[in-house]
Amino acid sequence: MKGLLVTGANGHLGRRLIARLPEDIPIEALVRSERARRRLERDCGSKRGLRITVAAPVDADAVAALAARCDRAVHLIGTIKESRDNRYVDSHQRPAAALVEAAARSGLERIVYLSILGADEVSASACLRARAAVEAMLLDAAPAACVIRVPMVLGEGDRASAALARRARARRVFLFRASSLEQPIYAGDVIAALEHALGVEPAINGMLELAGPESLTRGALTARAARVCGTHPAIHSLPLRLGLALAGVTKMLRARPPVTPDMLRVLDHDDDIDAQAAAATLGISLTSLDVMLERCLGQRS
Repeated sequence: MKGLLVTGANGHLGRRLIARLPEDIPIEALVRSERARRRLERDCGSKRGLRITVAAPVDADAVAALAARCDRAVHLIGTIKESRDNRYVDSHQRPAAALVEAAARSGLERIVYLSILGADEVSASACLRARAAVEAMLLDAAPAACVIRVPMVLGEGDRASAALARRARARRVFLFRASSLEQPIYAGDVIAALEHALGVEPAINGMLELAGPESLTRGALTARAARVCGTHPAIHSLPLRLGLALAGVTKMLRARPPVTPDMLRVLDHDDDIDAQAAAATLGISLTSLDVMLERCLGQRS
């Protein structure tokens, strides 16, 4: 590998990927801010061959300058939370368009994109529609593109695990549509899948849907997490329409609400797939749910 461009490098998965890659691979890490640069430098700054650049991911010239030193890229930019000053088009489609233009100008040979299970151009969720638009953009571009869709990702020290731990340790838990199906995947498995897709020859070109080995309801997932934490919360299910209404009111009142209606629509998607074929293609073995929960929640105080 001549070099790897990592967009969204300061996120949890970006940092894990950079830390795991061999020392002899030059890495061009693109981040949005000085704060993000400092965090990545703190966590991965000792990595030989790592160069961190602060630039707007929608700036095709800046992205092309980094891509010129690379032959492969992993695209990790995206959010499930839209705000007034960070629209989905700015965090999904515009960075992808810049990467596609940069790839054409720099000669990138391969792009790997981490998307969301449930992405669909006709989804009720604007986020899932935006993800589908990015998928189509990258798959139609000149370089080989591998799109990997994943559900909830659980990793040591990440936000999803922290949120699940908080629910598991509460005395009472209120979930919107607790019967919604979740199929969480271990962060280490996602990183291994990205590594394989970046390095395997010939390149994987197309869409893969990957998830953990077990699909269960959101209520059952909370109960399994509570068992790891040694707690016994009372779990209550609330109608999704109530959550959408409350989130809608909060969105009108606050510029940066903690939860938006569209976040609930993303989380309401049912995840229930056979992930073994994708796991085999990506050269990984899936971590069991119990092991995943023990690694991510078992050591939390």
